[in-house]
Amino acid sequence: MSEGEHFAAVGIAAPRTSEAGPTEILHVPLLGNPNTGKTTLFNALCGLRHKTSNFPGTTQEARIGVVRVAQGQDAEVRLIDLPGIYSLELDVLEASVCRDVLAGRLSPRGEPFGDPEAVCIVVDATNLARNLVFVGEVLRRRLPTVVALNMIDLARAEGREINLRTLEEQLGCRVVAVSARKGEGLATLASALRSATVPTHSPPGEQSELEQWADRLAVRSMQPATGSDAGASRLSISDRLDPILVSPWTGIPIFAAVMVAVFYVIFSVAQFPMDWIDGVFGYAADSVESVLPPGILRDLIARGVVVGIGATAVFVPQICLLFFLISLLEDTGYLARAALLMHRVLQPFGLPGHAFVPLLSSHACALPGIMSTRVIPDRRERLATILVAPFMTCSARLPVYVLVTSLLFKGRPFYAGLAFVGCYMVGAIAGLASAFIARRTILKGPSRPMVLELPTYKIPSLRTALATTIDRGWVFLKNAGTNILAICIVLWWLGSYPHVPPPPQVVAMRLEAAEVRTRAAETTGVIAGELGSRAEEIEASADKLEAANAKARSFIGRMGKAVQPVFAPLGYDWQLTVGVLTSFAAREVFVSTMAVVTSAGGDNADVHNEGIVQSIANAPRDDGKTPIFTTATCWSVLVFFVLAMQCLPTLAVTAKEAGGAKWALLQLGWMSAVAYAAAFTVYQSLRLAGFS
Repeated sequence: MSEGEHFAAVGIAAPRTSEAGPTEILHVPLLGNPNTGKTTLFNALCGLRHKTSNFPGTTQEARIGVVRVAQGQDAEVRLIDLPGIYSLELDVLEASVCRDVLAGRLSPRGEPFGDPEAVCIVVDATNLARNLVFVGEVLRRRLPTVVALNMIDLARAEGREINLRTLEEQLGCRVVAVSARKGEGLATLASALRSATVPTHSPPGEQSELEQWADRLAVRSMQPATGSDAGASRLSISDRLDPILVSPWTGIPIFAAVMVAVFYVIFSVAQFPMDWIDGVFGYAADSVESVLPPGILRDLIARGVVVGIGATAVFVPQICLLFFLISLLEDTGYLARAALLMHRVLQPFGLPGHAFVPLLSSHACALPGIMSTRVIPDRRERLATILVAPFMTCSARLPVYVLVTSLLFKGRPFYAGLAFVGCYMVGAIAGLASAFIARRTILKGPSRPMVLELPTYKIPSLRTALATTIDRGWVFLKNAGTNILAICIVLWWLGSYPHVPPPPQVVAMRLEAAEVRTRAAETTGVIAGELGSRAEEIEASADKLEAANAKARSFIGRMGKAVQPVFAPLGYDWQLTVGVLTSFAAREVFVSTMAVVTSAGGDNADVHNEGIVQSIANAPRDDGKTPIFTTATCWSVLVFFVLAMQCLPTLAVTAKEAGGAKWALLQLGWMSAVAYAAAFTVYQSLRLAGFS
């Protein structure tokens, strides 16, 4: 499909260009309050052909798209979707970015320009007075301006008729009525952007005067109602829903039910594509091993590159589905009410209501949880949320919980279930306590009042949700994928080298297996079958012992023995230390590592198999008598994994989103210190009580 055919398919005409390209490029920032339909309008004007770029020195993103609506125009309009803000004067990063772009001091990477050629302000036609305050702030910049009066269809449905001529005369700039959802007025808006002029009037400078000016202008612009009772019906529904959804008595149970439903869908629906992706990469790894000859290249590609990419890609369905559902909830207007509701719960700990969704998302995976903190306006509160998000129990910890609780409460599922609940509670309490400390020390500052305008209830836009999902999924793969791949390759190398000869015991077992096979070949019947099975058992045991010996003498095994004295006060021997070290790539690696190190099974061992769990439970330390997992050690491991930062990809995303490696190092140091202190206290207390 050609470019012109693509845009015709989505109802957008391609621009006329010459061989030399457009004669002029106009950079137009797109501004507006949150919940004005700004992103929906951006998608309608630019289609899905846009790019996302960060502003230099910030974590704020700008989506840049080319307006493709009007034909016969030589000027190319590049629309820059800036963060939604309530005021240009707020002391938040988003407002600072918008101010710098309007002043010509900042531009997205790859889009160098000075003062913008025009500005487009998106206004919610159903909430005119509040939005006009922001319009007045922008008009004072004296830039060529066009006001896009969005959601005009909803305003008409509510019985509101806005006099565009009056509004234009009072503002001194062009005003275009549009409906981004229905495509109304898009061509007119695109043409207006190319011919925007500097406003002829300047609004008042004082904030109080500006608010009064906006109120008077909103009243003057409203025409008499058309007689339709649709507006009364809509307002009546909103008035009836809000007292229920925002009340702490009814709102919290409703919100809990909604979030349970969201995460049930994520875990149930996403499991099918996740299993498929996991199977595809597993098949790819096996195919590489079957095609390439044995050697370092085969091992690197199969167990390093393919497995590393698969470890990233397998989470994409879960992450995309999460962002899709969150986008739908936000578009309906409900998420703003949920944030207002949870603000009362989180505010005592120095966190805003906006932090609840990122923290809840972190129970699936900390990566999308940290990435979704961009909705938090205040930088200090955003950083506090990023730092504590990994305390929430993610799905990667569950295999560890299953293993340890199976060792502690064999045959007692009720107590194992209580231990699971306790793990979730301990993680959440540690996160809130850490936020409380951070907000009163390194991130000290007043908790900002939650400035949040409750939008009208709307039918969500599937197109906007899909565009958001594609953007977030690609950002995850681009930002986290490369880091995860590098980490997996490094850990594969550390765990695979150097190659060491098998120990004498393994050589003796293989000789014994060969002798048994020879005897089996010399006999027939049942005895031959029994001898063949015996030979296979001996070979399997030899493979396990050789794998354990190779792991112990690999670089990661040597690191385990070198680091073991640090973990000795927690009750860990070198084998358990190796499990802890390898789990920094991914927490779930701990189980398979312990299975190999203790010779309980191969890399793909099923931890739910009773025999493997029992083998790990009975695995001895180097003295051949003391078990690795005593009761005290089990509790120590459980507490450590609840609290420790054992996910290097999360640290990489923290550094990206927080704006520097220092925050990732702080996160690693704090969580490791908390986990170590808690595990030390638990182990030593139980040891003194006689549970060692």
